[in-house]
Amino acid sequence: MIQVKEFVDTDMSLAEKRVNEFLAELDDDQVINICYGSISKTTATNKSEQRSAILVVYKKKIK
Repeated sequence: MIQVKEFVDTDMSLAEKRVNEFLAELDDDQVINICYGSISKTTATNKSEQRSAILVVYKKKIK
């Protein structure tokens, strides 16, 4: 089964760190594609912050 998992930066964690932890759990042949994008988030004080968004497309192992 093909699955997509999305990781987005939050105030408390970085997407890159969580993606690397997730990928460490997968076998190399399970990974189909990884897509990266960045978005801009405006805070309440009109300050712009860049956030990362990463999609991992992978094959889920059937048990």
